[in-house]
Amino acid sequence: MSRNDFPDLERAAESVGERGFPLSVEDLMRLCRRHGLEIRWFDRKPVLARDKDREVRSMVRSFFEAPRIVYANRALRADPARLKFDLAAHIAHKVLHGGDGLKSPHATGGEMGGSPEGGSSAAGMDAQDVLHAWRDFECSFFAGALLAPKVPFRRFLTRERHRVEAGVKLELTPAVIMRRMTKVSPYPYWHFFDAYPPGYLRAVYRGNGIPLPWGNLAQVSDPCPNWAVFRMIDGHRGESGSQISVLRDGDRSLLYCCHSIRVHDMAGNPHVLSVGVDLAPALDANGAKSPELIDSVFGECLHRRGEARMPKPAIQVLGAVANVLNIAWIEDALTQPARIICPRSARCPRSERCEQARPSRAREIADVREEILGREPQ
Repeated sequence: MSRNDFPDLERAAESVGERGFPLSVEDLMRLCRRHGLEIRWFDRKPVLARDKDREVRSMVRSFFEAPRIVYANRALRADPARLKFDLAAHIAHKVLHGGDGLKSPHATGGEMGGSPEGGSSAAGMDAQDVLHAWRDFECSFFAGALLAPKVPFRRFLTRERHRVEAGVKLELTPAVIMRRMTKVSPYPYWHFFDAYPPGYLRAVYRGNGIPLPWGNLAQVSDPCPNWAVFRMIDGHRGESGSQISVLRDGDRSLLYCCHSIRVHDMAGNPHVLSVGVDLAPALDANGAKSPELIDSVFGECLHRRGEARMPKPAIQVLGAVANVLNIAWIEDALTQPARIICPRSARCPRSERCEQARPSRAREIADVREEILGREPQ
């Protein structure tokens, strides 16, 4: 609903970083010292962590010990992009919350946002869960705003035509680039997914109102496997790619374009990041009749069993939209077949139903902070 508009967090981050861009690891270290944070390094390789009823490959990157100590995995020294994000998030906790320690550790291999005390076997969600989730979001948003201030980062995206891969020039992770892209762009109709195999969403942003590929983050019932993010998880595509998708939702057709990248977390687990835009508002703003154009793409795909090259008139109009939005990966997607996707496989409009993806549940990683500190787990 807010479309990532959190001006207080934005101003707080810009005040701390003074809109410096790009910030180096040394800059982040200096900001840590300025705010009274002490960094202590530890060595910890990936381990099999308890994850409710299964085990996952997990790696603790860093965590905050009240009131001012940041414990950081020494492996982050070789990964400046992740190190900068972790330090920025811990600076956020100190600035926003006084370093009270009510913040989740940064760890890989499971659902983001577990509490510092570890997973709970109790059903449901209590007030403490909500507090930790909101704290984690605030610190993450602050970190993105600190590392990629709105005005200079928008200029960077304009120069690079919103190519996610350009983030290597800034030593920023693709996730930071994608998530900040949805905030700083003057075009508000974005979505972002972070998905782990066999197919659950670890993070979601839906400022363009795109239907969720399944009912919620935790349970998969009958997901549509033709979403680009899931196709890449299943290994049907390369390391990155762009896709035009027609989503049939009831009696209306929606048109999206996304760019997806397969990456690995610090524990070596593969996952897919995907950022995309709703094309209909841009079509309407550019003088095109979006319902007619989208129906033409949908009809062509439906006629060819769910995927097809788009009609030439649609390619021409969408090429103009790509230039107006200055998004290079929309142009890239126009060279590939468009695909029909749907909120549920059970409501698939294709004449031949596509194979359903395997069901899965999102999990919560176990917290190993107490072990690193040399204390008995609580």
